[in-house]
Amino acid sequence: MKDPGHSSNRLRKPLLILEFTALATLLGSMLWFGSSTPPGEVLAPAWLLIPAVASLLVFTSFIGLMYLRWVVAAGAERQNRHKLIFALMALTMSSVWLYGIANTWISLNAP
Repeated sequence: MKDPGHSSNRLRKPLLILEFTALATLLGSMLWFGSSTPPGEVLAPAWLLIPAVASLLVFTSFIGLMYLRWVVAAGAERQNRHKLIFALMALTMSSVWLYGIANTWISLNAP
């Protein structure tokens, strides 16, 4: 029988690397856009894909790490309950991310 802790330990390091690389990309792009865009000028919407994708990767890796810590580590008798609560939390966090991205995109195209 496979040990679930073994596979979760194998996934933890790549998820941490992804999370912190995406976070550095997100922060770097925000600093770069803030310093390179003159006041009063609008940034091209295509450039906003960089922080949008980076923030999605941060959220995705955070959710993956949360799954490993919470659901995989749970005992067999509580795992179904943890999966349900985790799914609701992941759906809520993803919805908030999508709402923020949609509002940002809509505000760029507003007259």
